[in-house]
Amino acid sequence: MRILITNDDGINAPGLVALSRIAQEIAGDQGEIWTIAPANEQSGVGHCISYIRPMMLHKLGNRTYSVDGFPADCVLAGLHHVMVKNPPDLILSGVNRGNNAAENTLYSGTIGAAMEGALQGVTSIAMSQYLGLGNAHLSDPFEPAIAYGAEAVQAILTAHPDEPDVDYPLFYNVNFPPVPANKVKGIIAAPQGRRKNVVFGVEPQKSPSGRTYLWIAGGPQTKKSAAGSDAAENLNGYITITPMRANLTDPAALNAISDALT
Repeated sequence: MRILITNDDGINAPGLVALSRIAQEIAGDQGEIWTIAPANEQSGVGHCISYIRPMMLHKLGNRTYSVDGFPADCVLAGLHHVMVKNPPDLILSGVNRGNNAAENTLYSGTIGAAMEGALQGVTSIAMSQYLGLGNAHLSDPFEPAIAYGAEAVQAILTAHPDEPDVDYPLFYNVNFPPVPANKVKGIIAAPQGRRKNVVFGVEPQKSPSGRTYLWIAGGPQTKKSAAGSDAAENLNGYITITPMRANLTDPAALNAISDALT
């Protein structure tokens, strides 16, 4: 198997090392692991691409590249340049430092890379490691992802449907809980949740010259979400797998508007 790995934390992120271990376990001794990741951290960029400027590609080693761009750019660089003659069988994005459950999904560059891979017709999986009191003390907080990542991917590959004519193919969002590997309760399928009243905001600061700067500030990651949803089950100690599509249409609202127009 030929696997392309990427992330949004940057080419030097420890989560990318964890992902490489997961990918190697899946690919086996005869497989190929190709790494194309942003040169610098790109957290929170979502599905952004370098549409109005070129991106510089750096070859760092055998099958290893960095891109002065976004995670989705890395996927495009891999599929249409670096690996154009031998495209990957699978794209893995992560392992993100921090969860991409609930509303975080909408901002995540980790998710953006997987979404782009799916739109390009390649099975794609985003993987993120929840951080919290249960794993903050570990020498490697990515321990749960390393221990169970390959198992989660294999489960997805087993269940992934063959849907050659679908407009918006499936991609997958995997979140590992904030606990040591020996405290993981299992792997379950869960829908995307919503932490009630958790939104991004800004924190203003004054510079010595009197100018105002705004820092983006997130909400508490332990706030309750609906029982059975991804964030809730992660905090309960479970690894969650959430199948997703890029189609943002709401069918019920579409029907309501259609009825109102007749």
